[in-house]
Amino acid sequence: MGLLRQSTTPTALPLNGSQSALRERGHAAQRRWGRPRRPRGPLQWMLEGAGWNLARAIADLVLLTAAVLVALGAPGSLSVSAEAAPLLAVPPLAMLALYVKGLYRARMRTLVLDAFLPVLSAVSVAAMSAATIGLLLNGSMSSASQLVRTWLFSLVAVGAGRTALAIAQRRARVAGVVGKPVLIVGAGIVGSQVARRLDSHPEYGLVPVGFLDDDPRSIAEVGGRNVPVLGPVADLDRVVRQERVRNVVVAFSSAADERLARLIQRSQELGIEVSVVPRMFDTINNRIAYDPVGGLPLLSFSAVNPKGTQFTIKHAFDRILAMVLLVVLAPLLIAVAVAVRLSSPGSVLYRQRRVGRDGKVFDLYKFRSMRPAADEQGSQARSALDDLLGGDTAPGGVEGADRRTAVGRFIRRTSLDELPQLFNVLRGEMSIVGPRPERPEFVDLFTGDIVRYADRHRVRSGITGWAQVHGLRGQTSLAERIELDNYYIAHWSLGLDMKVLLLTLLAVFHRAE
Repeated sequence: MGLLRQSTTPTALPLNGSQSALRERGHAAQRRWGRPRRPRGPLQWMLEGAGWNLARAIADLVLLTAAVLVALGAPGSLSVSAEAAPLLAVPPLAMLALYVKGLYRARMRTLVLDAFLPVLSAVSVAAMSAATIGLLLNGSMSSASQLVRTWLFSLVAVGAGRTALAIAQRRARVAGVVGKPVLIVGAGIVGSQVARRLDSHPEYGLVPVGFLDDDPRSIAEVGGRNVPVLGPVADLDRVVRQERVRNVVVAFSSAADERLARLIQRSQELGIEVSVVPRMFDTINNRIAYDPVGGLPLLSFSAVNPKGTQFTIKHAFDRILAMVLLVVLAPLLIAVAVAVRLSSPGSVLYRQRRVGRDGKVFDLYKFRSMRPAADEQGSQARSALDDLLGGDTAPGGVEGADRRTAVGRFIRRTSLDELPQLFNVLRGEMSIVGPRPERPEFVDLFTGDIVRYADRHRVRSGITGWAQVHGLRGQTSLAERIELDNYYIAHWSLGLDMKVLLLTLLAVFHRAE
């Protein structure tokens, strides 16, 4: 939200009789927890504050200008022909298009892949507009070679510059060099979950400093809080001033909606960015339509239909891609099969029962990476099941004794052991992208204990998925994995599948290093 000028007469939030004691508990908790690291200085302003948008604009202008000059052969001669001169308008036109597409707005997390299509569109529109200007002014367009070079060089320059800046910002955030202090309103289950997620994902650039809540739930009830409750909702001004808060996240709070509305207004008056966790957050996707009825806003939801036409196209694409990959990767598949066969006695392929779409059980194929053992699947499953009872760790990785061969370690690290699942895709049991399938015994356990776990079985399982490209492979947080799997289903599109595939390739190459 935009910054507003601070009011000279602060809006007082009502205080009740029990809140002074709550405030003292908040102060005591703050002393007990200590203060999180909150960076300051020019680097903070450059990578997180208003300077971030300015830095991106300056970088785009410099790189676009250099790209156009190089494309037109001007750096050496410092002169441009009259025919090519209109192409010098590409930098400001491209920046105007980027601005219209919202690429100079501050975002919580910068993803290079998300900006690819808008950047491609902006540069293409700018190049064609400049060529049209030349046609109107000179009666002729620039040469095709100059136009193509200008478009290509500009696209590469903007893409490279924005990628470099995004990487620099992410590394600075992860290293704790920069980050915005964020205050969370609502110390319940959802608010505590927000704090834990922000703490475990520093790449978002938000550093939780504490909670405001009139009647916070106990730490045991919410599953743990990593920052203290600093006071009731009425203490907003004091906490913002003391903690130098720059963001407020409104989660589910015990305060009445009317008071929360006034808190949001007051936060805006203080020039603080406000984010709100909506009440029905688990039903919302990116297909929301905003329709005002008079002064009353209405949000319309469009759900994804896993049995509709879109998923029929997805499944057809899956099988075509699987067939192409099996043909192209045939030499690699044969080489891995031979290596596995020579590494230790036993079959080349390993089969394991998994649960797919609509709860149907199928045999998942992998290249064998371990030495055979008696009752292999059963012993692994029992060992993993014992370890998982009472915890939030998903099954996977090495369960029980480590019997991996040298070849097995390599194919696991590079994910080559997953390639036989292309045959599962051809058989219609799996998709290329989707939630990873789980073993029946774990499905029985998780379905009863984890909210919305069974929702992931609305679609076909995948070789790779949205959770996996976010680092949730093997023995990682089960709750977070399920949340991302359901996010993928709710937000599914062919574009999202392509993004997952690209991120999978990047992750595989990174692990193989």
